[in-house]
Amino acid sequence: QVQLVESGGGLVQPGGSLRLSCAASGRSFYAMGWYRRAAGKQRELVATMSKDSSTNYAESVKGRFTISRDNAKNMVYLQMNSLKPEDTAVYYCNGGNFFGIAGAYWGQGTQVIVSS
Repeated sequence: QVQLVESGGGLVQPGGSLRLSCAASGRSFYAMGWYRRAAGKQRELVATMSKDSSTNYAESVKGRFTISRDNAKNMVYLQMNSLKPEDTAVYYCNGGNFFGIAGAYWGQGTQVIVSS
């Protein structure tokens, strides 16, 4: 059974930081990444990373967020710094076979709220 399980969401003040983690089990993925859905909006790409360390970021998070992977542990992380209220969303971990395309496997999501 393939599973992606996110952790690390929560409430943080503007300017603060959070680190999201995603643990994959059941298989490994060439591409892993993070997407988010804000209330009333469509799900959007945040950041993705291939197994050989290619990365892709949404323009809105470049310079603030960093994606990383531990292939040995089958984990992907998202370090989020300088958080803004507009980063408030449910963040989803994603796994797939192709870099640049959302894969077929999704986690259940973790809520991030940026508010004072």
